[in-house]
Amino acid sequence: MQRKVTNALGRIDGVSDIDVSLDAAAASFALAAPATREHAVEAIEDAGYDVVA
Repeated sequence: MQRKVTNALGRIDGVSDIDVSLDAAAASFALAAPATREHAVEAIEDAGYDVVA
């Protein structure tokens, strides 16, 4: 999960400070234009994971 989600988010222009935790089943990151939350959600879901918050 960690690498797959990190790579998916890292491909989005404007996403930085990516931190994926396997133990917490969570990811945190910073967004700046042109990235949006919708871009991040789509990337995570395309990587095969659900977004719950």
